Amino acid sequence: MIIGHGGNKTALAKQLGCHVDEIIDMSANLNPLGPPERIKTVIQNNISAIGHLPEPDAWSMVQGFSRYHDIDPETVIAGNGTTWFIYTLPLALQAQNVLILGPTYSDYADACRMHHIEPKFWIADFENGFVPDLEAVSKMAAHADLVFICNPNNPTGVLLDPAFVTTLLQRHPRVCFVVDESYLPFVDHSEDVSLIQAGPFPNLLVLSSMSKIFAIPGLRTGFLSGAPDWIEKVRDFSQPWHVNALAQVVIQDIFDHPEQIAPFYKTTRAFIAREKQWFLQKQENFSGLVPVPGHTGFILARLENHTALPVCERVGQDRILIRDCGNFHGLNQRFVRFSLKDRATNMKLVDSLAKALTQ
Repeated sequence: MIIGHGGNKTALAKQLGCHVDEIIDMSANLNPLGPPERIKTVIQNNISAIGHLPEPDAWSMVQGFSRYHDIDPETVIAGNGTTWFIYTLPLALQAQNVLILGPTYSDYADACRMHHIEPKFWIADFENGFVPDLEAVSKMAAHADLVFICNPNNPTGVLLDPAFVTTLLQRHPRVCFVVDESYLPFVDHSEDVSLIQAGPFPNLLVLSSMSKIFAIPGLRTGFLSGAPDWIEKVRDFSQPWHVNALAQVVIQDIFDHPEQIAPFYKTTRAFIAREKQWFLQKQENFSGLVPVPGHTGFILARLENHTALPVCERVGQDRILIRDCGNFHGLNQRFVRFSLKDRATNMKLVDSLAKALTQ
């Protein structure tokens, strides 16, 4: 298991002898705009909720999610973040042969190994822009009973055409495909890509995170939706009160005001697109960093003349955390990832990377 996934702000602050709040964390993939002000107000006004038990099945959350996406609430489960589902799925579905499209989020493999399953990988490569080959993936999927696909993918940012997944679903009806759409709200026209409403596919499950787009990872909220038979198998492993009271209040409020969701998404996407374009233009002024084209607010980049550890350490001296991607299965010590923030912060990153790459 990779503890923390992103960088360790506390460790870097201790090393530099500064306060942890002085560290700029660009290693975690969260909305750079932060949570909507409404969420902060809801938490402040409902702090007393921690004195009461929440709904045991988080049913109001489920109804809000299903109403927003116009799907049957019986095909949805709310959870303590998407991570809970990831670690439960191999056990609940009694998987024996798991395929993971990589390089990708490490918890898919960690979840399998927790249940004594050694997963197989199909690894896309840098030379092909980390875009997977449909025929090669399909060949391996034929021998699996569970397949994990992250779309758009972390850490590459690559977005798959929905036809890629639906083709696999049609070819392999006995295989359960889990599509993680945690970062899809950051993508323009995500409703045209999402598979939440893609039914009827009896072998599809979709993971949806509230943590990334609304920048509330500490509240631990997410959803699993899809094929009713598979949903029932996962529901059998759900514990009562598996989503805390404050999280339920916040998520219910979000879906009680659906008219505010689309504008927030639009503002976020425009902000990220603007900052990403600016960063890529600035990056052309120094060599040694090759960004991977992606559709998210984070950027995976290959280092041409350096390895990740010394670059991350040099950038860390400027109190900026970026992600060393050497521990992603399918990547090596020449890859780093960073999430863009506001212009002033991104400018600091550009200056720091330029210095690190000239040393």
